[in-house]
Amino acid sequence: MKHIVSFLFICLILSGCNDPGKTEVQETSPSFQTASYDDLVLLFNEWRSFEKPPLLEGAPDYTKATFDKRWSEFKELQSQLKAIDTTHWSVEDQVDWMIVWAEMNGYDFNHNILKPWVRDPAFYNVVWTYKSDVPAHEGPTNHGTTELWTYQFPLSESERSRFISDLQVIPPFYRQAKQNLTGNARDLWVTGIRDIKTQSDVLATLRSRPGVADDTALISVINEAIGATDDLVSWLHDQSTSKTGPSGIGKENYTWYLQNVHLVPLTWDDEVMILKRELARAWTSLKLEEHRNRGLPELVDANSPEAYDKMADEAAKSLIDFLDQQDIVTVKPYFDPALREHLGAFVPKEKRNFFVIGEHYDPRPLYSHFYHWFELARMEVEPHKSVIRKGPLLYNIFDSRNEGTATAVEEMFMQAGLYDDSPRSKEIVYIMIAQRAARGLGSLYAHSNEMTMEEAGGIHSEYTPRGWMKTEKELLIFEQHLYLRQPGYGTSYITGKYLLESALADYAQIQELNNEPFVTKDFFDTLNSIGNIPISLGHWQMTGQKQHLAAISK
Repeated sequence: MKHIVSFLFICLILSGCNDPGKTEVQETSPSFQTASYDDLVLLFNEWRSFEKPPLLEGAPDYTKATFDKRWSEFKELQSQLKAIDTTHWSVEDQVDWMIVWAEMNGYDFNHNILKPWVRDPAFYNVVWTYKSDVPAHEGPTNHGTTELWTYQFPLSESERSRFISDLQVIPPFYRQAKQNLTGNARDLWVTGIRDIKTQSDVLATLRSRPGVADDTALISVINEAIGATDDLVSWLHDQSTSKTGPSGIGKENYTWYLQNVHLVPLTWDDEVMILKRELARAWTSLKLEEHRNRGLPELVDANSPEAYDKMADEAAKSLIDFLDQQDIVTVKPYFDPALREHLGAFVPKEKRNFFVIGEHYDPRPLYSHFYHWFELARMEVEPHKSVIRKGPLLYNIFDSRNEGTATAVEEMFMQAGLYDDSPRSKEIVYIMIAQRAARGLGSLYAHSNEMTMEEAGGIHSEYTPRGWMKTEKELLIFEQHLYLRQPGYGTSYITGKYLLESALADYAQIQELNNEPFVTKDFFDTLNSIGNIPISLGHWQMTGQKQHLAAISK
């Protein structure tokens, strides 16, 4: 029996791929040639080597002259990829081809439309204090970062050399930044200053790290980095008064980017509809859940470090035991330690942001989202056999998979019974869904240039239940700024959830048509085995169904 529909895409694929008219990735392909999967791997390695820019004074070179010089080399790589005939390849191998195609489209789009090195001062943030909970840093990130979280102080001799080498990138890089940053995106410009200023503060704290104060050479390098950073901040401030343009990329570019780079088979309008639906559903479900629980005592928040630590320990154990004993997913030995590295700590009530508020009532909704850390541990302990899928995909192409799955399991675990012992904890889950929908909706209007970043933040804040987004404004600024910098990311939590539910629906339908039982553990284990690739591709590989990919051109 043929599958006539792909469940979730009956009504929502409203249009085909929209070409913004500013990129070249949809040229007529050259004549197909016979090529093997091994040829794809060789081309992938060549592409990844090319994607790293050359150096200028020891810093990544994002100058226009260098981009122009290298453009023909990129187009040749892209032509070689499009010349590969994958018709008779396995679905798994065709998926890998699509990943490389999407990455090249991302380079093309960055070169022609997004241009973060021209429009986005935050792109020049070099020092990162934390490890991302997704495979790579969120948002456009330069190739010369200092991953401060990878260093242990006092530094060994080899680590000291690496650290000095990292920090020495900053002065020449910021001289280059003042030549490259010619864009007129006001919200990106003004808010980006904040990121660079924060870097100066972080660099200043390095001088008090163990073993640093007495190291004259290291102190000198740190001070030079601080001076260059402060100089860039001053220059950005001076330039900011002349910045008057929009920061969003527009609906057509947004849709093209979704479909051809992040492989999300939706349009800007589709995403607006999905997020509005989820926002209304979350609020309605919350109110009905509150009604159902009206006779139960309110949740009590942890009011001391001891109370928080006890709650966090019990919550971690509860989640891991639930996943294992209820056959939700195969619990690997690395799950528990990966989770326990991120249990958080007590925060006084007056300093709690959105996520910390809920975490102090019941950490399990947030810990469910920490499925992220299981996935990152899997990348280290059980790397995917495909070299193309083994590491992080470029340009945040993983967002629908990682953010979508982490958001989806919050509700899926709830529906499977995680909170049978605490019905009021379900209210936190719906509040979290509403917040993700509201912030994503705001980001859509910012990208269509119908709202400023501040106005988009108003939707984010006002439509989050219980005023939980009004307690600490740093999170609000951080999130809306990130989503303006990285198209599609702010919506990926909810649209990725939707795409995962679509995949599960088709997977379950196939089981039913074959008179086979749906086994939750089999679904999640299969999903995990596919790796951190876009959900639309995981859907195709798990089900053999690809109707949902019709909006994506090839």
